Amino acid sequence: MRIWIDCTAAAHPLVLRPVIERLRAAGHELTVTAREYGQTTAILDRLGIPYEAVGAHAGASRARKLAALAGRSVRLGRAARRARYDLAIAHGSVDLALVAAALRIPAVTMFDYEWAGLQHHLGCRAVRRVLTPDAIPPERLARYGARPGKLVQFPGLKEDYYLADFAPDPAVLGELGLDRERVLVVVRPPPEVSMYHAANPVYGALLDRLAGAEQAVAVVLPRTERQAAEVRERRDPSLIVPAGAVDGQSLIAYADLVVSAGGTMNREAVALGTPVHTTFSGRLGAVDEGLIERGLLLPLYDPAELELRKRDDEPGPRDPRDPALLVELMLGALG
Repeated sequence: MRIWIDCTAAAHPLVLRPVIERLRAAGHELTVTAREYGQTTAILDRLGIPYEAVGAHAGASRARKLAALAGRSVRLGRAARRARYDLAIAHGSVDLALVAAALRIPAVTMFDYEWAGLQHHLGCRAVRRVLTPDAIPPERLARYGARPGKLVQFPGLKEDYYLADFAPDPAVLGELGLDRERVLVVVRPPPEVSMYHAANPVYGALLDRLAGAEQAVAVVLPRTERQAAEVRERRDPSLIVPAGAVDGQSLIAYADLVVSAGGTMNREAVALGTPVHTTFSGRLGAVDEGLIERGLLLPLYDPAELELRKRDDEPGPRDPRDPALLVELMLGALG
């Protein structure tokens, strides 16, 4: 089969990497397209996944987002019409969903945060199959058109699947020149250009706290160049911004603490057994609600209360799951 996969955010290459590997191993012909946003293409490069770069993120403006969606969809549609794909797969790419619907290509969309309203209203209705963790109540998804027959759910976290074969590489610590005697904190800024983002005063206070903590060193993994520049402008040796894409999963595995305003990095920390605090200021999704109830994800409201200490357990996946299940569920869209 000829299969099209679209990556529009930095987490997507990570999530879809084992799916891509298994589909290729089964003899399918794959085309991967990517939108430049938050090091999406740099991560594809690091993973060794060939891709075609198409378009870039349009920023926080809804009007600009819609204009970019239309323009990128036109470009993708022209290529997809020539390619005659048998199946299209994405993790939340509205562009792929709309193009696939227009060209009558069976499509699958996957996501694990249910409150990205506009994205899901457009994407879920356009595809043949919607794939989510079973922690999300189906009634929360019905409003988007993801009803029984279209909605298929899987157990566990999506991170349990793509980290199942993960072995942390300590080389990332040397690449960043990290002092392992200090407490290593990995920080992810808020998703400021996402429509579900809400104002987040905790992030700035967190950087102030970490900059003043002599026993700690923080690696900040920005989403945008603006966020990177703001941290670098502090000129504080305790706040490190990598020059390019790094092995974020190994960094999280070896970290003593993760503090993130995003979703995927929080859940990667949970999957790898790293203590993690969330500063996310939007509406919590069911997956994170469940992790908080189980004490695996801790909300952080005041950085002054953050406990900075070394951990003493070994890094690695805590609940690995076979990605073959995701591949099976995706291919099931053709049935």
